Amino acid sequence: MNYQIIPVTAFSQNCSVIWDDETQQAALVDPGGDAETIKAVLAERGLTPSQILLTHGHLDHVGAAAELAAHYQVPIVGPHPLDAFWLDNLPTQSRMFGLPECAPLTPDRWLEEGETVQVGNVVLEVLLCPGHTPGHIVFFDRAGRLLISGDVIFNGGVGRTDFPQGSHSDLIDAIKAKLLPLGDDVTFVPGHGPISTLGRERISNPFLQE
Repeated sequence: MNYQIIPVTAFSQNCSVIWDDETQQAALVDPGGDAETIKAVLAERGLTPSQILLTHGHLDHVGAAAELAAHYQVPIVGPHPLDAFWLDNLPTQSRMFGLPECAPLTPDRWLEEGETVQVGNVVLEVLLCPGHTPGHIVFFDRAGRLLISGDVIFNGGVGRTDFPQGSHSDLIDAIKAKLLPLGDDVTFVPGHGPISTLGRERISNPFLQE
């Protein structure tokens, strides 16, 4: 699976365009804003997304999802239903950050642990990794050894857990029990900042040395 990271908004959030070389089928993951920038990258690549995938319900990850879904006439898939309250409260999140109002959002398909999403011939496994938000999911391309981790784990850090229904212990448990066992060779694309590998984080991430 190929990917290109598109940093968007003042939050420098990593929206990812992912696509399958064989079929040229593509998907957008976490389009947090700057819809025109995302459209331009897709046009430059000659790609049209078949779906929009969401890892969790925070505004900086979903802000342009509805606009892009309407533009491309594609479904919004994910996150887990436990993040419904975040998507319902998008107007409040907008006001909190002083941003233009983002309407409440209901995805076309919620995702549960153990389900899969197909992008062309690429199969993405869905893992539930709560802590940053209760319904946070990640997408894992086992064959390609690529993980799209949202705000669960970062290069040298982990997601914030001081939000409603956040839990630091749940977050660390999810990383150690679900992500690290995927393999040291797995590259992950975080929701913010540079990519890393699970092996590097297992050894050097200060939050995982407890």
